[in-house]
Amino acid sequence: METPDPAGAGHLSILYRGPLASCDYDCAYCPFAKRRDDPERLRADRAALERFTGWVAAQDHPISVLFTPWGEGLVRSWYRTAMITLSRMSHVRKVAIQTNLSCRTDWLAQADLGRLALWCTYHPSQVAYDRFLGKCRDLARLGVRHSVGIVGHPDHLPDARRLRDDLPESTYLWVNAEEGRLYTDAEAAEWAALDPHFGYSRLPHLSAGLPCRTGETVVSVDGDGTVRRCHFIPEVLGNLYDGTFRAALRPRPCPVAVCDCHIGYVHLEPLGLYDVFAGGVLERVPAGR
Repeated sequence: METPDPAGAGHLSILYRGPLASCDYDCAYCPFAKRRDDPERLRADRAALERFTGWVAAQDHPISVLFTPWGEGLVRSWYRTAMITLSRMSHVRKVAIQTNLSCRTDWLAQADLGRLALWCTYHPSQVAYDRFLGKCRDLARLGVRHSVGIVGHPDHLPDARRLRDDLPESTYLWVNAEEGRLYTDAEAAEWAALDPHFGYSRLPHLSAGLPCRTGETVVSVDGDGTVRRCHFIPEVLGNLYDGTFRAALRPRPCPVAVCDCHIGYVHLEPLGLYDVFAGGVLERVPAGR
């Protein structure tokens, strides 16, 4: 039997992605590497995020938020402010963000760490190992709930092994299959030795027709407030700010052939990942950690 939603009836999980598309890293596997947003886009992103934070504050039902920016959000002050502000709202069950952890960590002391979490990615070509590990140790010292992960490129395997050895056993180290890469069973076994859940990432999931929580208790929201089921389905359900999306929330099967991203397939009901990640679906932390 699946674990009940700990957030309770009426809970809505929101994947938010605003206009921000700039990053301070230059990863070869990312199309947004070293992209710069002009001042106009940055102003628009800040205004959109502040509007979204205000909307959340005005709600009277449980909400969880995962920020999934194309770029790096936490180097921007308005994302740090939003994380702090949302974490202090009593009806917000969780606020999390995907980050390369290049930002400072002292701001976290202002947040309610019972509600805040970080989904951290290590990019070996972009940051000194000791610097990244030091940031992870800062999070552990502060008591910040977090996961740490890496892209499963063959060149990253020694770094991933080193990271697994140096991180506390309680810190989940996840591995994302590299897009377009086919892994032999032997190669997959090496990654699975570090991440016991690598099998979920190794191959795209045949999702067409499968029941999925997106569009019912999980939605994707962009900077204009346009609501979709998830980031990977273009159909519009309505708008967050005029409330038109609410009438469209209902159970429905996935309409696409495959789902190959964790922030999508974690919500596919037949996979049972709400049990695997119970209490940590948004920040990618398995149950019991």
